[in-house]
Amino acid sequence: MSNAPTPRFTVLTLGVSDMRASIAFYESLGFSRKMRATGEEVAFFDTGATVLGLFPWHLLAADAMLPDQPRPAAFHGVAMAWNCNEDAEVDTVMAFALSRGAKLLKPAQPTSYGGYCGYFADPDGHAWEVVRAPGFTIGADRRASLPD
Repeated sequence: MSNAPTPRFTVLTLGVSDMRASIAFYESLGFSRKMRATGEEVAFFDTGATVLGLFPWHLLAADAMLPDQPRPAAFHGVAMAWNCNEDAEVDTVMAFALSRGAKLLKPAQPTSYGGYCGYFADPDGHAWEVVRAPGFTIGADRRASLPD
């Protein structure tokens, strides 16, 4: 019998510069905000599987005992993914995000592994990959299924 904890990934928290603008951006993408009683101190969004959290950048850095400065100028070494079932859905999501104020990082195009993807950035430069990846299936519950 193992005493190891059960692994799980439950929340991704992004450090953001402007809580009001970031909350509006993610609401405009259609993510459902929960626990609104937190106001603009912290924001949580239901993504269908994990929770997306927004927290002021400097407070998140302080909480993790990391320096607030210097901030990375661009890529943070992390990309979130919005998986799709079809190429046309990737194009639709990319156009939708851009219409809501996202910045285009890479237009959607075929990948070397037989998929199709593009990238956009949120108001703080956090990268999002919008992708149709072979082997991934997205169910009506918005959860990704992977083959064994």
